[in-house]
Amino acid sequence: MRIAIMGGTFNPIHLGHLRIAEEVREAFNLDKAIFIPTYQPPHKDNGSLISPEHRLEMVRLAIKDNPFFEASDIEIKRGGRSYSVVTLRSLHEKYPGIDISFIVGTDSFNDITTWCEYEELFKLANFIVIPRSGYAVKKIGEVLPVELARRFWYDAEKGVYSNDYGTFVTYMETTFFGISASKIRESIKQGSSTRYLLPKEVEGYIAKNKLYR
Repeated sequence: MRIAIMGGTFNPIHLGHLRIAEEVREAFNLDKAIFIPTYQPPHKDNGSLISPEHRLEMVRLAIKDNPFFEASDIEIKRGGRSYSVVTLRSLHEKYPGIDISFIVGTDSFNDITTWCEYEELFKLANFIVIPRSGYAVKKIGEVLPVELARRFWYDAEKGVYSNDYGTFVTYMETTFFGISASKIRESIKQGSSTRYLLPKEVEGYIAKNKLYR
């Protein structure tokens, strides 16, 4: 089975998340894309983070009409800080032989060396890096320390950086929305419209439960 995973707070999930996952799944001919809301992100201030139960339910509502999308509560059930390396190991244990591609933005990938056991991540998953406005698209040698960067080489035929772990890193342009969850939260707080930024079901759920006010 070949899957893509997208992790994050999804605070809230929006149309940008969904379109990126759809374009990646189609481009790489993957079986499914799995959205994994974090319980407690290691790198973010939790001041504006609503409960994991609300965030998971919004993900489920957002993806319910796409048979190729799935929501996972693996990090929420585990509790505590959500480390990607632990999640990837759990997925490999649950599905032996699975091929995992990790969807991340340039903002996250450029700081990959701050992630827990970051070198192990490249043994467990491919990385599909999505350019984000305001964050440079860097070469592997600019992101990783020399010893690790030397394990990669550019495969021009496939358009990816392959490595001797058997995984790859690639950059993929997707439809640019310029949507951010923080701006959506601010709009809700101010009473401004979020129409065409959020799936209709998510917008309704937020209103019903008076979230982000």
